[in-house]
Amino acid sequence: MARCAIIKELRRRYPVRVLCRVLRVSRSGYHAWLVRQASKHAVRRERLKVAIAAAHTRTRQTYGSRRLRHELAGDGFHSSLSVIKRLRRELGLSCVQVKKRFRCVTTDSKHSSPIAPNLLSQDFSVERPNAVWTADISYVPTQEGWLYVAAIKDLLAGEIVGRACSARMTTGLVIRALRQAVESRRPPTGLVHHSDRGSQYAGAEYQELLRAYGMRSSMSRKGNCMTTRRLKASGEV
Repeated sequence: MARCAIIKELRRRYPVRVLCRVLRVSRSGYHAWLVRQASKHAVRRERLKVAIAAAHTRTRQTYGSRRLRHELAGDGFHSSLSVIKRLRRELGLSCVQVKKRFRCVTTDSKHSSPIAPNLLSQDFSVERPNAVWTADISYVPTQEGWLYVAAIKDLLAGEIVGRACSARMTTGLVIRALRQAVESRRPPTGLVHHSDRGSQYAGAEYQELLRAYGMRSSMSRKGNCMTTRRLKASGEV
């Protein structure tokens, strides 16, 4: 009886005789209810509720009643969809909306800056160091937001020769990476600097710096540059 269950729940806070009088349940009837063996149906129902709660947690609270029904069947608990819906409501269980993973875009090619020709034409074979450098921007998700990584790679050995990190994806980020590479390698005049068409690389400030270093600018379409793959494969970002 529902009223007996209420009395059992509140008996630590109020006298049983008072609860029985308020809820109009005889004390003898209440005590008989306490010692009465639960029905097989009630036992099955409670076991199913436990299984539903466990499956709900195991599936990261993302399964609705239909998917949860198949999950429970795999555990040996077969029940109708209506029963599962009703028990989920009793347990106060609901699905958690999973947000789609945000894809961070590092290449903004929609700008008015001049685009350099592709001097490599996807031919990445070189014979000496400091002949071709590739540049790219990658990113790392952190608890405080995105951390952007600009890198310069020497194409001969696939070695990262310049790198810089920042919470913002700016021209200053790629300039710091380039300056670090120049200071560590001192490349000869005529080096080919290959990147995508992003605004950071195509902008006037970066292009002027390339000319000051005696480098030739080369650009490919978005996604063709190899630096990001190198960074992620080597675990450097």
